[in-house]
Amino acid sequence: MGEFKSVHRAQRFLGAHAAVSNLFNLGTHLVRAEYYRNLRVSAVEEWRMAVA
Repeated sequence: MGEFKSVHRAQRFLGAHAAVSNLFNLGTHLVRAEYYRNLRVSAVEEWRMAVA
């Protein structure tokens, strides 16, 4: 937390990081490879729409 100027800034960053992390962290051991690839493509499309 040394990089942040305040606790509030750190909490804002971690909240945003958690949302993005959940979008991209998929349980690879729970799904078939083909379905996983489709999920990754969907996640990248969602990310591009969010940051555009």
